Amino acid sequence: MTTQQTLLRDAMQSLNMTRDVFAERLAIKRRTLDTWLLPENSNEFRAMPSVVEKFIQEILQQDARNQKYTQSAHTDLASRMSYNGKPQLISVEQFNRESVEELLAIAETMEPIARRQKVTRVLEGAVLGNLFFEASTRTRVSFGTAFCRLGGSVCDTTGFTFSSMAKGESIYDTSRVMSGYVDAMVVRHPDKGSVAEFADATNIPVINGGDGPGEHPSQALLDLYTIRKEFARLDKQIDGAHIALVGDLKYGRTVHSLIKLLSLFRGIKFTLVAPTALEMPAGILDLVASRGHTIVQSQSLRSGLQDVDVLYATRIQKERFSGEEIEGYSTDLQVNLEMLDSACNPDTFVMHPLPRDSRAGANDLSTDLNRDPRLAIFRQTDNGIPVRMAIFAVLLGVENQIQASLRDATWKSPTHIGPYDAIFHRLQNG
Repeated sequence: MTTQQTLLRDAMQSLNMTRDVFAERLAIKRRTLDTWLLPENSNEFRAMPSVVEKFIQEILQQDARNQKYTQSAHTDLASRMSYNGKPQLISVEQFNRESVEELLAIAETMEPIARRQKVTRVLEGAVLGNLFFEASTRTRVSFGTAFCRLGGSVCDTTGFTFSSMAKGESIYDTSRVMSGYVDAMVVRHPDKGSVAEFADATNIPVINGGDGPGEHPSQALLDLYTIRKEFARLDKQIDGAHIALVGDLKYGRTVHSLIKLLSLFRGIKFTLVAPTALEMPAGILDLVASRGHTIVQSQSLRSGLQDVDVLYATRIQKERFSGEEIEGYSTDLQVNLEMLDSACNPDTFVMHPLPRDSRAGANDLSTDLNRDPRLAIFRQTDNGIPVRMAIFAVLLGVENQIQASLRDATWKSPTHIGPYDAIFHRLQNG
């Protein structure tokens, strides 16, 4: 016959819960649980009510059903978003609509952790190698934070100067050596296709943090997640949406990845606004058109935006130019408050992958929108944490352990991270 103590200990082990978390799950005080776990000959021992035992059995049965479902979902999702059969994320072309929606659903479960309300340690002991051979702040810190929020630790390296690659080491050697040190790698490199070379040299998870003018899959995923959340607030669907992409569409890897992901949906109208020299590559346009979407190209920002749902601005990628001049890029292409009010509808919201050039005359996204709730760029960056947590969880096979491992955060966090966030939340709550 199973003793009360054995039942309780086995339940906590099966659910991967500490005494504090288990007591909270049972809606009892920690002290009460402690008395149930004492030897029966102890003066402070207390018998557990039969109704509690029944409740524990129900929790265990439900957990078993959930694990069976999430494990099968993990196997299916991980295999469908794999790269050459390995748990790696190199391109958004690894996704279909079903798999990307599954990943974003997992990201939603990460929200309490990303918002600093809950804590998990499912990646305790795991080490992430952040290999950024090109300058980065947001992406590098965002990936590092996401890994740490899951309980792991991070080793950073930035730039070529202090890299063995500056001494002539090959990508293959660098990747294989680093794989012996860390459990996953995020790689950013200035050359298109280089991150795929890192992935080919190892079996550990490798995530593309941006490869020159190529792709930036995690940015596109968090952008899609943002669009979906903003649309939910407005009672809209991605299918049938009108989305404007503005700025450097030739070298902007974020828009390359985003338009590919969005093309997995149905009936989208894309308005592409860029100088002739910086238009979207023809190969990407052909892919989007082949999936039945409408594409309108323009050099004028103010025409054809009356019914646009999302205005996605990008900066000029000057670091990727190879001698060409910037022609046709003027203040007429700057996204600012006056333009938004005059050319777009009241529900249009504005996104940008950041960084934006805030200097006068930069012709980038204007700072006069900073207090406008239609500016979604900071909500967008915040969304990078749950999305990148979801990527790590799936690639490392721990997403089915998250819910059972959660406990309350022990520190205080502000209700709104930014000083103007409350403006949006008041709008949101109507």
